[in-house]
Amino acid sequence: MTGIDIPKILELAPSPAYVVDLGRLRHNLAILDEVQRRSGAKILLALKAFAMWSVFPLLRETLHGVCASSPWEARLGYEQFGREVHSFAAAFKESDVVELLSTSNHLVFNSFNQLERFRPLWERSGVSIGLRVNPEHSEGHTAIYDPCAPLSRLGIPHREFAGRSLAGVEGLHFHTLCEQLFEPLARTARVFEEKFGPLLHGMKWLNLGGGHHITREGYDLDGLVELVKYFREKYDVEVYLEPGEAVAIGTGVLVSEVLDVVHNVMDIAILDVSATCHMPDILEMPYRPTITGGGEAGELAHTYRLGGPSCLAGDVIGDWSFAAPLKPGDRLAFEDMAHYTMVKTTTFNGIQHPAICTYEPAGGELRVVRRFGYEDFRGKLS
Repeated sequence: MTGIDIPKILELAPSPAYVVDLGRLRHNLAILDEVQRRSGAKILLALKAFAMWSVFPLLRETLHGVCASSPWEARLGYEQFGREVHSFAAAFKESDVVELLSTSNHLVFNSFNQLERFRPLWERSGVSIGLRVNPEHSEGHTAIYDPCAPLSRLGIPHREFAGRSLAGVEGLHFHTLCEQLFEPLARTARVFEEKFGPLLHGMKWLNLGGGHHITREGYDLDGLVELVKYFREKYDVEVYLEPGEAVAIGTGVLVSEVLDVVHNVMDIAILDVSATCHMPDILEMPYRPTITGGGEAGELAHTYRLGGPSCLAGDVIGDWSFAAPLKPGDRLAFEDMAHYTMVKTTTFNGIQHPAICTYEPAGGELRVVRRFGYEDFRGKLS
């Protein structure tokens, strides 16, 4: 990972541990701030991807708020971030809506049924109400992450708007992307405007959702700026973006340690980190993380299958090769592990939860923000 002192982090961090490099976080924020300044967009942090609230004081210097997918996320944003809170879920209980109206600035409904069912609650609340729409234009490569896949439960298709009242609705929201550059957004925006553009006249805002890899190398920032300006000027609306990964991409390291090396046809290194507990997207997405100094199987002199300590037979992280043999006590650094890790971890098998740390490159200081113990595990159960 460019700009991160992996050897120093491996030396200083406990294992296992998630370590977020504050220098890289500032780098991402500078790019996002440039987009805001040039386009007039307001950028929110998607808590579903990165909810490390100890760094919220840094993030809120640049970002306008958070987007939440549940009452608990909204409360975290309300209490710890202190700026705008935008909330959406596929469906709400009445108690959810009551709570969200006390913590949210925007509340987005996923159906006309829920919009009308809860109208008596929200109509005089002062909270800005929106609807999530489904442009039915798929740019996704992995079905489980594609909100426009056939039979999707997310967003209202255009045909459902016929004969419906939009009284009280102040904005539209669409979220169709996942880890993508600008071009899929540009194509989606064209389809969205063809179908839903006429509805924007008289509305106050448009939320372009998340999945934008704005801080990734190669992203067309100029294109994004012009697209935001186009919608702002043509329809006189505030435009929001709510990336998650773009805030935290390239900032995090998961420090791990080799516990044992066994042999069954090939060498298998068992680590103190688990795919199912600490990196579930390896199994769900699926994807292959980068390991500092590691290569493809057979690329370097010594090849290993890396697995976690859990009882799940499929708790396998993948196959890597290394220049030197692995032995118990060796440290490995899994790169780009800030997003969709801490928010998705489990305590399956009672396996130790990684510590959460920050690293300040300017002074070389590693700070352990939080350690987890047995009481945390017990507290989730009864």
